[in-house]
Amino acid sequence: MDGILEKAAVRRAAEAIKDNAMSGEIKVLSDSARTAQDAATALGIQVGQIASSIVFKLPSGNPLLIVTSGRHRVNTELVANNLGVAQLGRADADYVKSLSGYSVGGVAPIGWLNAPEIILIDKALGEYMEVWAAAGHPHTVFPTSFDELVKVTGGTAAIVGD
Repeated sequence: MDGILEKAAVRRAAEAIKDNAMSGEIKVLSDSARTAQDAATALGIQVGQIASSIVFKLPSGNPLLIVTSGRHRVNTELVANNLGVAQLGRADADYVKSLSGYSVGGVAPIGWLNAPEIILIDKALGEYMEVWAAAGHPHTVFPTSFDELVKVTGGTAAIVGD
C-alpha cells in the first residue's frame, strides 16, 4: 500500500477535501474497494453507507455524476425521466478518466478535472450519519455526510434507485 497517498488522483481528492474544509481524512484500505460491498466489508459498515460515484453520459455528451448509496442500483429510467432526457448513456472507463481524472473503481465525488454538468446525490445516503466515498484510487476512501456531499459538490438531492 506504500505510495498510494502520493498518486496524483489521490492527492487531487485530498486537496479537494482540504479546499472544501471537509473534516474527513483519506483512509487506505488493505483490500480493494472497487465495489460498495468490498468497501463496506473493509470498513466494517453497512453497504448503504458507501457513497458510490457512478458516471453516465447525458444526451448532450456531458457527464452526469450520481452519488448513490451502495445498497441499491441506479434506476436509469427513473433518473432520465426526472431529468427530462430520453435516456442515460453508458460512460466507458476512458470517458470517466478523461473527464474526472479518476479511474473507475476510485472515482471521488470531488476534485474532478472537469466538473459534471449535473450531480445527483442519493437521498438514501441521508439516512446515515456518516458515509464513505472513494478518494481517487480503489484502495482509498474518505468519510463524509450526506449534507456535506450536497454542499461541496453543489449536487441535488434526488431519489435515484430502487
